[in-house]
Amino acid sequence: MGYAVVDPEDLPVAGDEAREASRRSISGEVGLRNLGAHVYEAGPGETIPLAYHFHEEQEELFVVQSGTLTVETPEETLTVEAGEVLAVEPNSPQRAFNAPNATEPVQVLAIGAPNVDDAQPYEP
Repeated sequence: MGYAVVDPEDLPVAGDEAREASRRSISGEVGLRNLGAHVYEAGPGETIPLAYHFHEEQEELFVVQSGTLTVETPEETLTVEAGEVLAVEPNSPQRAFNAPNATEPVQVLAIGAPNVDDAQPYEP
């Protein structure tokens, strides 16, 4: 058996590219293989990686911890407020970001399973 208590603030930050949110990998830190879990913080105008994409197999949950997450889909643009959760099924194109006119950062816990690298670019 294995257990880990993790404060995401203590994890190393990745994602220093221009217009990209910072990322702290929980799953990488504690050695989870079947579940991907990351905390993202995005300032106004920053995207939560990846670009507009879909996953062939992976299901995702975005738990908005603070701020407002904007998610572009082929049909509509969704607004996910702090305390709300967005569920994304496989083969559902999306691009998550903090709106350029936002007044505060957005912090999101993103969870995906299975933990596979199956992201495919989506061309709207």
